[in-house]
Amino acid sequence: MKKTLVVFAHPYLEHSTSNVELMNFYVRHQHYTLRDLYEDYPDFHIAAFRERKRLKNYDRFIFQFPIIWFGIPPLLKLWIDEVFDRSWLNEGENNPLEGKEVYIVVTTGGKERSFSKTGTYKYTIDELISGLTVSLNVFKANIKDLFVVYEANKLSKKEIILRKQKFVELLNQ
Repeated sequence: MKKTLVVFAHPYLEHSTSNVELMNFYVRHQHYTLRDLYEDYPDFHIAAFRERKRLKNYDRFIFQFPIIWFGIPPLLKLWIDEVFDRSWLNEGENNPLEGKEVYIVVTTGGKERSFSKTGTYKYTIDELISGLTVSLNVFKANIKDLFVVYEANKLSKKEIILRKQKFVELLNQ
């Protein structure tokens, strides 16, 4: 089993049963380490050196977050800005993301059809999170999948569990 770091960022977790259900999965399995950025860094002061060191210990990464005002949560953006180090691209440097599997889990209250060129918002989820995906690509991470949970705030407990099972199946492939 791959040792997996879950970088989780949700500023309003108390309002998200979908995210809590997935978090419970990570906590119950020893191969997953959950890092809740809003719990770890409520003052937005990122311990970048410690975070960079931590990345080296994992085989796989999951970035999980809700779409907040049509983008990634501000603390996750700051974490990327502070932790990802361009020196990793220099020859001979240890790039902790290179070749590592990455899964991106996004929740949103919006409908799937709203996130399209012809939908309400005129942008896709891929476009809204492009800052993260471009950064991961620059550091040669292997983005395996983008798993989106639409209308997350309207799902029943059963629907949430079904989505979680689908994601877990994806991880186990």
